[in-house]
Amino acid sequence: MRPLAIIDYGMGNLLSVQKALAKLGYPAEITSDPEVVAAAPGVILPGVGAFADAMNNLRQRGLVAAVREAVGRGVPFLGICLGLQILFSASEEGGPVEGLNLLPGEVKRLPPGVKVPHMGWNQVQVLKPEGIFEGIPAGTHFYFVHSYYIDPADKGVVTATTDYGLTFAVSIQRDNLFGVQFHPEKSSRWGLKVLKNFGELVRRADPACH
Repeated sequence: MRPLAIIDYGMGNLLSVQKALAKLGYPAEITSDPEVVAAAPGVILPGVGAFADAMNNLRQRGLVAAVREAVGRGVPFLGICLGLQILFSASEEGGPVEGLNLLPGEVKRLPPGVKVPHMGWNQVQVLKPEGIFEGIPAGTHFYFVHSYYIDPADKGVVTATTDYGLTFAVSIQRDNLFGVQFHPEKSSRWGLKVLKNFGELVRRADPACH
């Protein structure tokens, strides 16, 4: 199996994602090379930090076009935490700040009255038990660290939600594009299952594996 690309744009939990994939038997390369990203059989866009910084770093490294090319090629693509948020049109964080606009919708701050950042384990309601959620029971707990949440314009892309001051989307899928607000690499057994499911999607989609 050809290695997946984990995009290094100076934001994110890169090594822990790579180690989790390696444990599951899926090779992954941490890279900031746009050509490697654009040609990879599967791509993961991690991220921790501020939305505007993430977009600036992607632009400075020439990775915006590479991300769009990878998604457009139809290879499995997974955004994690901030990597999910920047797939959307814009964020309120320090903004409005324009995102990659691969999915229509906004990123909004968690409501007043809840502790921010939202940090720790929270129950997730799986709405579509397929794709990266195949074999994962409804009500499973995953690990979160975030202050903002996604509000997709198309509610049909939402595959899971959680409750924290309000009910909001924590996972999306549109065709080959996936994203999760929680950190699967920090979410123990079921987080590894999410990454395994994604790895299998990559394996099945990669012509080199057939």
